[in-house]
Amino acid sequence: MELDQLDLNPRVLAAVKRASLKSVKEVLCISGPDLRRRTGLSSPDVQHLLTAAATHLRGHCVLTALQLYQQRERFPTQHQRLSLGCPQLDRLLGGGLPLDGITELAGCSSAGKTQLALQLCLTVQFPRQHGGLEAGAIYICTEDVFPSKRLRQLIAQQPRLRTDVPGEVVQSIRFGDRIFIEHVADVDALMECVSRRAALLLSRGLARLLVVDSVAAPFRCEFGSQASAARAQCLQSLGAALRRLSSTFQSPVLCVNQVTEAVEQPGPQDKHLCPALGITWANQLLIRLMADRTREEEAALGPGSRPARTLRVVFAPHLPLCSCSYTVSEEGVRGTPGTMASDTGQLQNSLAQVPRSLILTEQELGRRDPGIKVAEVSHENTSSSGGSR
Repeated sequence: MELDQLDLNPRVLAAVKRASLKSVKEVLCISGPDLRRRTGLSSPDVQHLLTAAATHLRGHCVLTALQLYQQRERFPTQHQRLSLGCPQLDRLLGGGLPLDGITELAGCSSAGKTQLALQLCLTVQFPRQHGGLEAGAIYICTEDVFPSKRLRQLIAQQPRLRTDVPGEVVQSIRFGDRIFIEHVADVDALMECVSRRAALLLSRGLARLLVVDSVAAPFRCEFGSQASAARAQCLQSLGAALRRLSSTFQSPVLCVNQVTEAVEQPGPQDKHLCPALGITWANQLLIRLMADRTREEEAALGPGSRPARTLRVVFAPHLPLCSCSYTVSEEGVRGTPGTMASDTGQLQNSLAQVPRSLILTEQELGRRDPGIKVAEVSHENTSSSGGSR
């Protein structure tokens, strides 16, 4: 019995059982005076009982970040990741996609979003020691027909892409048999698919990855480009359903998203593309990734060269803002070695644009507060540093 695990005097424990209280939850749901009347215990005994019950329910005491890191072996699912099938891309994401939460992959057309989603559908089927989850994938298409021809091509090229996996392991996996494809055309059909069919496959262990490609298409068709209260409510419901599935079955959710132009921001058009669906959808996400394909780089490429693409971390609670170049080939999506960089240029450029009149010198700070001691910073050095980045 749960109450027997409490550090209580046998006399107190016997009084609790005589009061027909069978669990810690029942004890904590009753006020102190009511406990005294029901058990006949004194006020100190009741206070000790409540403290012991609360301590038992709380579990371990507060731990530092170092202690949590040292005990990471006790919580394997919190540290497990789904590999993207490429060491460079995995390094960008700290090992891959977390099992609990929604990851958004946004980008313009032909950036390789669907290619990466298909590659994840294959990676999830690998054994755990090779970055997979030993299960299938659910692929929900909302606008285009599922690219089955490209999938067959990727399956055939897996031995060349995954050179880190023994050939016999790759050959033993029947990739095409464990990808469950759904086509939906509107928001209601998408919610029905997520809450029923996807939930059933995840609950039976047939799949451990859910892909929605793309999440914006049904909302744009039904609600248009203008935000509304009804659209926001539907987005919140969809996000809650996806997060519930991911948390319950420890399965990553990847949502491919389109981009829209942020016309209120000045500058070149390509520099101010933002993911669709606005802040309501952004609040549902754990990770937001942006896939870029720069037009200037494409124009400079010679015949037969592959377009340069960049995968960028926009926000994530456990990752720095960084980016990595990648290519899409017949074999799949590969990160380019040596191209991982931290996105600190925007912050430095912003600091370089701060007017000189707003920057306080050390003497001015000393006059305002003699206790402040700061290092002298040259505005010219800040500007040149930002420009060099």
